[in-house]
Amino acid sequence: MPDVSPQVLRWARETAGLSREEAVSKLHLKDAKGITATERLQALEDGLVAPSRPMLTTMAKQYRRPLVVFYMSAPPPSGQRGQDCRNTVLTEHSPRDDACLDALFRRVRARMAILRSAMEEQEGAQALAFVGSRSIEDGVQSVLVSIRETLGMQLDDFRQASTATDAFRVLRAHAEATGVFVLLEGNLGSHHTNMDADVFRGFALADPIAPFAVVNLNDHRRAWAFTLLHELTHIWLGQTAVSGGVPELSIERFCNDVASEYLLPKHELSKIRLPKTHAISAVADLVGDFSRGRNVSASMVAYRLYRLGMFSHVDWRALSRHYRDKWAAKREAELGRAQGGPSYYKVRRHRLGARMLDVVRLLVASGELTTIKAGRLLAVAANNVHRVLSKASVNNRAADVVSS
Repeated sequence: MPDVSPQVLRWARETAGLSREEAVSKLHLKDAKGITATERLQALEDGLVAPSRPMLTTMAKQYRRPLVVFYMSAPPPSGQRGQDCRNTVLTEHSPRDDACLDALFRRVRARMAILRSAMEEQEGAQALAFVGSRSIEDGVQSVLVSIRETLGMQLDDFRQASTATDAFRVLRAHAEATGVFVLLEGNLGSHHTNMDADVFRGFALADPIAPFAVVNLNDHRRAWAFTLLHELTHIWLGQTAVSGGVPELSIERFCNDVASEYLLPKHELSKIRLPKTHAISAVADLVGDFSRGRNVSASMVAYRLYRLGMFSHVDWRALSRHYRDKWAAKREAELGRAQGGPSYYKVRRHRLGARMLDVVRLLVASGELTTIKAGRLLAVAANNVHRVLSKASVNNRAADVVSS
């Protein structure tokens, strides 16, 4: 058997977001001959012991890497997230968080590659004209008008939705009808790998055939629509990018300005009368009431007010922290009371989105996708593919996109 680089073993574990203690459990390593399981793994990673073929096979599965990677002489280049637009100076991310994000990004990119290949097999598959159709130099209004015209969503329809989740569903449906795959993702399949909004808010893969917009499901639901529009802006700019944290980069401010102007036109902000004291509690209540009537997050309204110079950067950051802390406390309380819930397959369909379900169903029916590949796209075992697709209605627009 070819030599295995200890450096590759360590890299594979770390980029899977696992500590040695977590890895030994997944690899089913046990204490033996007075040596702990953790020490046994360290010996493998230090090159003191060579791994067996079955151990490498288990590592490939648990570390989510192809087996061939373990026979490389050195780790491959770090996972490319496209343009990392997160502010890593003001918002620190642990190596574990970044490893989980890299793993998630690789998964989504792999799904995109499978979809693109299958869709291109469909005769006459065409590139989507809006991907990369604009640049920052065109200005916020130019990009905004293009997105509005392409989506065709009426703001009244969005605001009249009974909940923020329903409002997001309205926007998502319009985005998916244009050809964008919209996913809700926040971990690697287990709550142990949950990534909150400080790690990433969303990311975009600006592929001309199968573009993806990913929204962090662990973020506040009122923020989902804003994040989706932010990622759509990246797609319009032709940028594969990861977003999150404090928007200090010019590209992030640009995408935020497009998204926020779409959901909350500037002229409406004149209706807000801020108290002269700018006391956090008073401003928070006023902005909160204003946002709820429009199905947007209070943090987004606060950001708009800051960008328009209606209060300072310090006030905006303080207000954002106030909303964040309040939401986190509410979420913790809700999790403590949670019992039961929707079925696994209903949750999976919700996270995948109607377009993904419709297109995969069509491609499986046409023979362009095997159930194994369909399982990879749906993130389920091959024998569960039909259970996920069973209640997925075929959207006529999705059918037109695949076969056009």
